[in-house]
Amino acid sequence: MRDLKTYAAALLACAGLLAAAPCAGAAARTTAATTAITAATTATTAATVTASCAATWGSLPKTGGDDGSRPLTNVRTGRHDCYDRMVLDIRGDLPATAAGYRVRYVDRFLQDGSGREITFAGGAVLEIVATAPSYDPDTHEPTYGGRGGKPLPGVDLAGYRTFRDARFGASYEGTTQLGLGVRARLPFRVFTTGDRLVVDVAHTWAAAAR
Repeated sequence: MRDLKTYAAALLACAGLLAAAPCAGAAARTTAATTAITAATTATTAATVTASCAATWGSLPKTGGDDGSRPLTNVRTGRHDCYDRMVLDIRGDLPATAAGYRVRYVDRFLQDGSGREITFAGGAVLEIVATAPSYDPDTHEPTYGGRGGKPLPGVDLAGYRTFRDARFGASYEGTTQLGLGVRARLPFRVFTTGDRLVVDVAHTWAAAAR
């Protein structure tokens, strides 16, 4: 009977008919339970992301594509769960051959043509060379506003887990050279899709495979 009276008093308190002390205790317990559930959900999400980032790409040089001559029009970046991404947009002219590429880690980034060294923030530097000049091969009018040694136009890397710096090297003999400063010598992949050349650099040595 005493337990029933105690329970009834708690209900009346939560309804505002008695002192609110029992209700406050219930609210505290509810808050604690909600916090625990949120923490468990966050941990589960993190574990799911880690599990999906299970395969490696390696950090050796990568080459591919064709010897196209369609010009570069833009460079943009994006953040993903397992990697940071750089996309080179190529003008959609015919013939629609995929741009050729050579991507590798370098100890020193030397500007094509001049040989001048360009320095980058980060613990390692990827050199990206694409057979896509930053000018129209027929008119020689610029198609992309990169300047030697300067940060890439419109690219903001604040908040990225892997990318630290992105600079223009040169447009030389039908190719464009870019540099990407990254946190460390991490696994990366390169592929072409439509009018784009894509470079992904993993956040860790457990990067998602494609």
